[in-house]
Amino acid sequence: MTDASARLHELAGRCGVATEYWDWQGRHVQVSHGTIAAVLAAMGRPAGTDAEIESSLAAEELAPWRRVLPSVVVSRQGTGTQVHVHLPDGEWVNVHVRDEQGRRHELTQVDRWVPPREVDGVLLGEATFTVEPDLPLGWHTIVAHVPGGEHSCPLVVTPQRMPQPEEVWGSQRWGFMSQLYSVRSALSWGIGDFADLRELVAWSGRDLAADFLLVNPLHAAEPVAPMENSPYLPTTRRFVNPIYLRIEDVREAGYVSAAQRAEIEAAAALVVPSSRSGELIERDQVWAAKRRALEIVYTVPRSPAREASFAEYRHLEGEGLTGYATWCAFAEHLGLPTKDWPEALRDPNSFETAQLRDELAEQVRFHQWLQWLCDQQLRSAKEEALSAGMAFGLVLDLAVGVHPDGADAWSLGDALTRGVTVGAPPDAFNQQGQNWSQPPWRPDALAASGYAPYRDMLRTVLRHAGGLRVDHVMGLFRLWWIPDGATPDQGTYVRYDHEALLGIMCLEAYRTGAFLVGEDLGVVEPRVREILADRGVLGTSVLWFERDEDGRPREPETYRELCLATVTTHDLPPTAGYLLGEHVTLREQLGLLTRPVEEERAVDAAERESVLEQLRRRGLIEPGAGEREIIDALHRLLTDSPSRLLGVMLTDAVGDRRTQNQPGTDQEYPNWRVPLSDDTGKPVLLEDLRASPRVASLAATVCRA
Repeated sequence: MTDASARLHELAGRCGVATEYWDWQGRHVQVSHGTIAAVLAAMGRPAGTDAEIESSLAAEELAPWRRVLPSVVVSRQGTGTQVHVHLPDGEWVNVHVRDEQGRRHELTQVDRWVPPREVDGVLLGEATFTVEPDLPLGWHTIVAHVPGGEHSCPLVVTPQRMPQPEEVWGSQRWGFMSQLYSVRSALSWGIGDFADLRELVAWSGRDLAADFLLVNPLHAAEPVAPMENSPYLPTTRRFVNPIYLRIEDVREAGYVSAAQRAEIEAAAALVVPSSRSGELIERDQVWAAKRRALEIVYTVPRSPAREASFAEYRHLEGEGLTGYATWCAFAEHLGLPTKDWPEALRDPNSFETAQLRDELAEQVRFHQWLQWLCDQQLRSAKEEALSAGMAFGLVLDLAVGVHPDGADAWSLGDALTRGVTVGAPPDAFNQQGQNWSQPPWRPDALAASGYAPYRDMLRTVLRHAGGLRVDHVMGLFRLWWIPDGATPDQGTYVRYDHEALLGIMCLEAYRTGAFLVGEDLGVVEPRVREILADRGVLGTSVLWFERDEDGRPREPETYRELCLATVTTHDLPPTAGYLLGEHVTLREQLGLLTRPVEEERAVDAAERESVLEQLRRRGLIEPGAGEREIIDALHRLLTDSPSRLLGVMLTDAVGDRRTQNQPGTDQEYPNWRVPLSDDTGKPVLLEDLRASPRVASLAATVCRA
């Protein structure tokens, strides 16, 4: 390695950028210098020349010394930590903590000498203070008094370990997992909505003794066509897609005029019949109809109590809600993408932005109102779930990131990184790797903000959740960054401060009483699962992927205890389709295989047969068992595991076969648009589920635990 290469690798190491890794087949891979330099540049560390590398290294080394206090300090309760304070050498300093209740806690200086150093022409010293381990959980403030002023930074004290809900530590609990948009009722406007969600939890809780319902991410999409179909590529993760609103459940909808009611009914007539169709879900048509109806309802005066509730919600969500609603109003007024907006309007803090926001004040208020309605209808679903006897109620899903041209990308500034996207390296199931087209958190900028955007997002998402599934939870530790213009296999890992990200997530979940489930599938560092378990975060086990060192199906008794165990996942076909090998056929049709299809089919058939043999050996099926018997038996197998939670795909309960999402595709496959259907492709409505013997049989199978 040359001196220049060594210095580039040193800079990468300081910034958490991997220069090498081991791939899914155990091969050692050296990351190209071009990839390393591109990723560093996206982080604000130019590294294209030797001079740039030396300048970036010097800036990286001096960065902590240029701050009196760190940007933020995150610690675990009962552990304590140390804080380094930088000030002119020889000057005095007093440091204390002001906790959330306003109480003062003096910090003790440690007898530790660090040689002073000259920074920007000033000789600076470093003083070290101890934060005691007995501080309460919460968001506190470290305050340093120095000659000439006062400096402060956030101190976040997080739980040592998530307290598990008593129900999780008791008997095994189960619940359905569903793509909400796909589950329609006779009254749905062409897409599953919050009223359908309320019916789902009421029915499965009361009639089937389910303890939770896990749904796809409900994050907001674009307010204008074309609306992104993927719930995992939202415009923001903090707020909710108003396409899920049930118009008739908005109180003011009962007070429209006769003429207005006729107009709303006309809008409904355009989309309600599609709920009975097996055709693909058309979000743009649904949103156009709902948007028109909501505009009408918005004009109805609200009662003083309702207006006060709306004002309280706007105050609670603060600037974040205003920023999101402003972006929505601008998107409607100027169109998308944002790169076509006047340059001044691409800056959320410019004078021109403030001026246009004032001009569009009513549109901004309309989008705030939509979020208030979403919050109300989600709260209603949560209350219905608990009333129905569910132990946990709604388990929501948190996507990895956001759309590169969405509200968060516009409003969060440097907290998100430009010039790279997030994805995944090649693995056994996605052999070409994946590019998710999402800008990642920029680690240093997020820390500089005191993790406020991250905290605020979590608080909003968790408000009505009994649990939170964290998609690709490995992203709290490291993410696969792909430079713009590169292929997915030409990326590298960038490391994050998992102690901060995971700790803050645990704190916010603890405060709402929610549990956490990390989706830890794919390429996972061994220590990740250990750290998650240590913090009380559940992992994820998918039956088809649970194999021992020799490639044989693991016995369920060896599964993890702190775990959500399932037969399948939304990135595979429902079990009825998987048993037919349809995932191989689909990937072959889409050109996603890297080995001959005959070899792929042979490997897949052998793996499936090994699981079926396991079922026969344990006496769960007889030779010649049919599809329904096999699906029930696979779930029966899971009940022998120690896993605390069992998830049942609603698609498996009705015999659906079509894949909801094929990773590695965009327009090549109709991802996230497939309605709930039976084994013949006939749509299954919410009303049909109650009378389905197949659903009742599968629910009884998992209820045996």
